This record gives sequence, structure tokens and C-alpha cells, in this order.
Amino acid sequence: MAPTRLRRLVAAAAITALSLSACSTGPADGGSDAASGAGASADAGAFPVTIDHAFGETTLTEQPERVATVSWVNADVSLALGVVPVGMPTDTYGGNENGSTPWKDARLEELGAAIGTENAPAQYSETDGIAFDDIAATNPDVILAAYSGLSREDYDTLSKIAPVVAYPEVAYGTAWQDSTRMIGDALGLSDDAEQLVTETEQAIAEAAAEYPQLEGTTFIYGNLEPASADGVSIYTANDNRPRFLSELGMVQADVVTENTKDSTEFFIPWSAERADELDSDVFVTWVPDGATRDAISVDPLLKQIPAVESGALVADSDNTLTLSVSAANPLSLPWALDRFLPLLGEAADKA
Repeated sequence: MAPTRLRRLVAAAAITALSLSACSTGPADGGSDAASGAGASADAGAFPVTIDHAFGETTLTEQPERVATVSWVNADVSLALGVVPVGMPTDTYGGNENGSTPWKDARLEELGAAIGTENAPAQYSETDGIAFDDIAATNPDVILAAYSGLSREDYDTLSKIAPVVAYPEVAYGTAWQDSTRMIGDALGLSDDAEQLVTETEQAIAEAAAEYPQLEGTTFIYGNLEPASADGVSIYTANDNRPRFLSELGMVQADVVTENTKDSTEFFIPWSAERADELDSDVFVTWVPDGATRDAISVDPLLKQIPAVESGALVADSDNTLTLSVSAANPLSLPWALDRFLPLLGEAADKA
């Protein structure tokens, strides 16, 4: 299948990077070696490079060898490009016993830097915000934040540690393709990044072709909370979740498009009193457990949502699956395809 072919492509790139590179990553004390900070195919002639972002521009004068990341997505993209960060956040939501994810663990193992080994990246908690001290301790050459919610103050503080690649326009609004290209530019791996985008998009298209019922099916991706007057929120086309469904050939419902005010708005609060106006073939939401899904179907207001009424509700309680789509990237999406598309296909059949 397409996701398998994509994983093989990524693995092949990793083997090449490992066999030809000799740059150091890992703890700031230099006590361990892993994959090159920028991979074997990095174009040294790409530097200096200037990257525009929401807080201005960042110029990297030479190929970075020590890469630290914040938020979601950035570490995943770096790893997909064959670059093991010296430091990355612990995955709390949707994470496993390693404070990581299945797709990230698999990639780290391919790169000889599995969690718990001497070559593993340092991990730091972002539960209370950006871990400035922990990031500084990794002595990075660059800090990747192409997908993040950095404030101006956060950016300024991080910039005192190392050059920062921030998001292009909207906090937590960077499409995975843009994150991949920005990080590729920062690491001197622009061509690799472009190939990764192309291969990932192809994998999505080929997987979607196995579910022809999704083509043209209208959807709403949101959150539903039973027994709450304010228990509905809807994600707009500016968010990676609806973007992913659109890439599968599905179509965002008119009610969402018509109520999206501008390109900075990634969700819309919606009164449960108006639930019956949320007209789409399929409604996708996260739920904490099966009991909540059942409660949605009998809630006096939420059961009026057409997709809930028809049984075309996708309400999964797997946090890891939700993370794979919410924080979409070239590592998580192939993992998500095999697990998420059957749920969507079943719902579309009921629409």
C-alpha cells in the first residue's frame, strides 16, 4: 500500500544519511553520536538561507548541526528528513510510555536513536509552556517552531539561545506541507523536503482511492460535548484536521465555510441550540470514551445534527489517532491512513 511505500522511502533516506554523516547530536555534553544534524544530502551551498515567518525573518549562515524543536510536528519533520534533534518535547497528549508516538519511535529506531538509548534526543515537558532552560541545555544551532503557538515574548527569549524558525502566519495554523518545506530550507534539505511532500501527498491520494465513497462527501470536523449549551466547536479550513479530510477528496460543509470570518480563525464556537444547522454527510469528533459517543446520540440538541441522526458520526477515543491527524506531518499521516480511513469510509456509507 502507499503508506508502506512511503515508509520505505523514508527508511532509505535514513540509511543513506547514517552511512555518510558524521556530525554529532544528542546531549549537550557531547557524550553520544547519532545521525547527522542535517543529513547526508544537505546542500551546503544553500547557506546562508533566510526564512520569513510571523515575527520577521531568520537567517542561518551555515548548516545547523544541533537541532532543537518545540511544540508538535517539528521534531517529526526533522526525523522524517533524517535529522535527529538534540532535544524535543515529550508527547503528553496521545503519547506512549516513551513520551513519544509509534511513528516517531519507529523513525528514531531506524536512525539509531531510540528513546532510552545513549543516542536518543533529550526530552522536555511543555506542560507549563516552552522549556527554555532545557532547550538551552541542548546547545542548539537552530530551534524549529514552524508549527507552534509561540508568542512574541517566547520567540524573543528563544532567539537568545539560537536562531528560531517560527510559523509563517497563524499560530498552530501551518499546513504540514509548509512546515516540511520551511524545515527543509532551514536544514539545507529543500529537495528532500519537496520529495517528502510529494510522496506523502501521493500516499494520501492512493489510500483515499481505496475508499471512493469519500470523494465529494461533505464533512464537519469539530468537538461535541453532550449536556452543554456551549458544547460545540467547529474547525475551519485553516486547521490541519479539515485540511486532511479535504486531501482525501472530502468537501467541507457550506455551513463552516460561510461562517469562517478570516484566514486566522481555526475554530468556530457554536451554540448547541443551533446543532440542527450543522448539515453535512459526515461529522468527525474526538470523544474521551465510548460512553460519550453514546451520550451524543441521545443528547436532546446534539442528536439533531444530521450526521449524528443518520449514524454517520466518527467519534473515536484514541488520543494517538487524534494526534496523528491534529499534528499532521509526513511521519504521522501514513500511520493514520490505515486506521482513520476505515472509520471515515464506514461513516460515509451511512450518509
